[in-house]
Amino acid sequence: MLLAFRASRYAPRSLTRALLWAGFDAQWRRRAKPARRLEDNLHRVTGLEGAELRALSRRGMASAARYYAETFELGRMTPAVVDARVRLDDPHDALSRIKADGRAVLALSHSGNWDLVGAFACRHILPVVSVAEVLKPREVFDEFVALREKVGMRILGHEGGSTFRELIRIARTDNVLVCLLADRDLSGSGIEVDMWGHGVKVAPGPAALAAATGAPLFPVHVHYERLRGRARLRARSRWGTVLRFGPVIEPADAPADDRVGHLTRAWVQFMSEAIGEHPEDWHMLQRFGWTETNG
Repeated sequence: MLLAFRASRYAPRSLTRALLWAGFDAQWRRRAKPARRLEDNLHRVTGLEGAELRALSRRGMASAARYYAETFELGRMTPAVVDARVRLDDPHDALSRIKADGRAVLALSHSGNWDLVGAFACRHILPVVSVAEVLKPREVFDEFVALREKVGMRILGHEGGSTFRELIRIARTDNVLVCLLADRDLSGSGIEVDMWGHGVKVAPGPAALAAATGAPLFPVHVHYERLRGRARLRARSRWGTVLRFGPVIEPADAPADDRVGHLTRAWVQFMSEAIGEHPEDWHMLQRFGWTETNG
């Protein structure tokens, strides 16, 4: 991964995309563990089996390869190309509320290209602060952090309670979007919810942060769409990214005795529906938080 990341700075974009797709497609054909994990997760979302599930999982592997190719390319994208690849879908007028408050907590899933929309948000909404798992080797984590900081994001390494305390300070004092990938719990203290008729544990972070700071909470979903004509030429890609905001979730409206659980269930309702509409763009190639056995 580290070698591919560094090589992508100099290699033609078409070569980077082709190599990443070849690698992900080979995993799909061999039914390697990431492909099997993805199929198991997608089965639970959609109920599909057999050839239909295999076809969906191949589109899912293609979407994951697209994410990495675009992210490796992000440092070389001009602002105009970033803008051309992102379309904002804001049916609830979330931006008006965010700009009025000067802050918000966003709950995201591992869908579409969250790095690309982060670069877009830094320029058009508010600066983005997020948290990332510290990967091994550390050099991989450092490369991803450097890339995200280059496009305006601030990234905190996931280091337990001290990270959450820093997020609280930032959310209370700075005009920022705190964006947290929350569909996969890494804290060990996940909130159990229902998604697609299954018990799932998701991260408590977005709800806990909104409850602690009073900042409005918004679920956000990201998915791909095909581009054609002039839109494709401006984006220099066949694919664009849709940044879709859900409705505002007010911490003050949640019951005091179950505030974090209430807020979590609210954003999960939007997210589970959005992932169900675009399952091929949910890049869950890892073990997910099903409360029943996940093989």
